[in-house]
Amino acid sequence: MTAPPFETHPPQEEGVTSYDERHLVTYLRLLDAEAEGADWREAVSIIFSIDAAREPERAKAVHDSHLARARWMTQAGYRHLLKR
Repeated sequence: MTAPPFETHPPQEEGVTSYDERHLVTYLRLLDAEAEGADWREAVSIIFSIDAAREPERAKAVHDSHLARARWMTQAGYRHLLKR
């Protein structure tokens, strides 16, 4: 299973975006991988189909930025979903 089409960096808006809604499963998969102690290179390969050996900078940017957004969703973003 791969993620829906994705940007290198997800939007950094204060509210939940349509991009976030499309990537809720992606965010959950990243959080699960982190909780399990998975290597980020393996996670980005499985979740985003990016080869970290071939594209290390892009792979790291995609992983880190989406993981940060996933964390934001657990801390604040979910509140925006509950208001709908």
